[in-house]
Amino acid sequence: MPPEDRRVRRSRRALREALVSLTLERGYSSVTVEDITARADLGRATFYSHYTDKDDLLQQIVTDLIEDLNQRLEPLADPGEVGFTGKPVLEVFRHAAEERDAYRVILRGEGDGRALRRYIEDRTAVAAATFAARAKNLGVTPKMDIYVLARAWVGEQTAIMQWWLETDPPPVPLEDVAAMLRTLSLHGRYRAMGFEDEPPA
Repeated sequence: MPPEDRRVRRSRRALREALVSLTLERGYSSVTVEDITARADLGRATFYSHYTDKDDLLQQIVTDLIEDLNQRLEPLADPGEVGFTGKPVLEVFRHAAEERDAYRVILRGEGDGRALRRYIEDRTAVAAATFAARAKNLGVTPKMDIYVLARAWVGEQTAIMQWWLETDPPPVPLEDVAAMLRTLSLHGRYRAMGFEDEPPA
């Protein structure tokens, strides 16, 4: 990699880490570009050569995180599988553990919730496409709107992930969280509560 490219990557990484750490310390609304450049030990000109403002930087953080996650999940997608293996959920939580601070900023709704809404919409779109492809390939008809199903699935993951990331140390091992979410997706809340018979009408 040319020296210039390495410098650009280092600068962007430093600015990203500065915004994330400052947001966790003070809250996004109180962080300024001057704070970010001071923490990153870079000049304002360097900041503005990459981003228009701190909102642009936050959106790029979300973009990078989503792209990296989707690349990691792509090899695990198998629309021909019956049910869920739990592997994609496990990978999502592994990614969150590795990028813990960035996820915490996003899941807290920093930046007027824009980053969180974008993350949820992307995960929902991916889940809806996966569910639709699985139903088509297996010749089954979904019993509820695929998009509603996808939003419910992503909402459960997101809520549990925030709780899991904000507790130090994590209250439940990563593998156990993935296994419980898999069980919930396969058998539903009624069975998860301990009931075995069909619920009353």
